[in-house]
Amino acid sequence: MGRIAQTALTAAASLLLAGTMWPQEPVIRVDVRLVRMLVTVKDSYGRLIGSLNKEDFTVQDNGVRQDLSVFERHTEQPLSISLLVDISGSTAKELRYEIDSVLRFIKAVYREGNPKDAVALYTFNYDVTRVAHFTRRAERLERGLRALKPEGGTSLYDAIYLAAGDLEDREGRHVVVVVTDGGDTTSVKNFHAALQALHRADTVLYAILVMPITNDAGRNIGGENALETLAAGTGGRVFYPSVGASLDEALADILRDLRTQYLLAFYPRNLPPSKDRYHTLRVTVDRPGLRAIARNGYYGDSEPGGVRPPQGRGPSSIQ
Repeated sequence: MGRIAQTALTAAASLLLAGTMWPQEPVIRVDVRLVRMLVTVKDSYGRLIGSLNKEDFTVQDNGVRQDLSVFERHTEQPLSISLLVDISGSTAKELRYEIDSVLRFIKAVYREGNPKDAVALYTFNYDVTRVAHFTRRAERLERGLRALKPEGGTSLYDAIYLAAGDLEDREGRHVVVVVTDGGDTTSVKNFHAALQALHRADTVLYAILVMPITNDAGRNIGGENALETLAAGTGGRVFYPSVGASLDEALADILRDLRTQYLLAFYPRNLPPSKDRYHTLRVTVDRPGLRAIARNGYYGDSEPGGVRPPQGRGPSSIQ
């Protein structure tokens, strides 16, 4: 054996012996999750404000002010948009017009944004079906939309729950856009399960309630209120258009929101002990006449609100 090889073996043996005699200190890992928030800012006239600085925002977690670790203006984080289209029997007259507007929205998303932006398509009536997983192929989504046939009930909460689960391990920003004409009637999951799923996936929900009929005895006021609460709790909005130009404008408004968002993130600090896993969030803008629109909470412990490990996919349909 050569001198160099023998010396190397001797050194390796010495290191191994040293490691046995003098065990190294254990590595202590502290799992502090980054809590992310997508924030839209508007003035008193409803105009989007996209020129603010980090110092203009105050974020509180359970009433305790937090220091921002991440701040992005007009964030270009890639978008994952889940489109949920109601194909219950009550949508029969308007569905083809809704499809035309949704397709124009999809093409605008691909045309204007990050090359990693992707859209998934779900339909819901009695059941929920994932028609297309996240893709940048508009023609694939168009084929799925053109083949839709309205029938059955409205499993809205099941659709939100499934879509939010699919969003959890996606990179970047998570958005659910629901196009429906009313509230839930046939879901297995309930309102609270849907809201928790949205919080777990850091997802903003926008709802488009097409043609609500004022003072109509069959109007689902409870369903409308539920969507308002889901949207407000996640930093989204609800629109009440008719089909045609006003539906196009509602979808364009959503896209303008998404292109003017701020990304804020922080590591929770100095929080008092609490048995409640739910954390209340509050974002304010330190300028008169401006208001921040953002989600109002997240779940602590091993539940989300921050960065999560990849999760397995769920079924493509909830029966």
